[in-house]
Amino acid sequence: MTRILLVDDHPLFLDGVRAALTGAMDLQVVAEAHDGGSGVTLARDHRPDVVLMDLNLPDLSGVEATAQILAAAPDTRVLMMTMSADDDAVVAAMRAGARGYVVKGAGRNDLLHAIRTVAAGGAVFSPTVADRLGRFFTGMAVGSSREAFPQLTQREREVLDLMARGLENRRIARELYLSDKTVRNHVSNVLTKLGAEDRSEAIARARAAGLGGG
Repeated sequence: MTRILLVDDHPLFLDGVRAALTGAMDLQVVAEAHDGGSGVTLARDHRPDVVLMDLNLPDLSGVEATAQILAAAPDTRVLMMTMSADDDAVVAAMRAGARGYVVKGAGRNDLLHAIRTVAAGGAVFSPTVADRLGRFFTGMAVGSSREAFPQLTQREREVLDLMARGLENRRIARELYLSDKTVRNHVSNVLTKLGAEDRSEAIARARAAGLGGG
């Protein structure tokens, strides 16, 4: 039995998803949340096999909620729900650890197939998204940032790279689909881990290591 957590702020859409899952004997909805923060809490409490996560939520974004869920429950698989597969936030969600996405309005068979594929350890995304992810992770593998700053998390490296490109916190938040507060926390962590006195010193060290040139 695959245990599922639904996270979406639209009750009517949740009703539709719940109805689509009715009759699937191998799938069970164990909890529902209407915002990202509640989704993170319920994921920690219930440890579902799959979280069906709306990309756009009123408090935490789907990207932020995904990152927090996977940090607390790494065996959980997250499947995003989005209005458009072309949304850059889809790729951001994959970077955060989501296993794929399903477009809202997809048929019942497509939805069930996506859930079962992700639950089995597979991934569900288009060739275009796969290509963009491939370029992103290839760049990470061959770049110097990972070797230069091993004390940073992947997200902190992303923030540092954008800092090195000259972006301010609010723009970084938009680029990574994070809240301003989350970005401020990441910047603070970066400065602490690098032992930098201020933002300028961190940027200088990042550029010397090859970040900020993309």
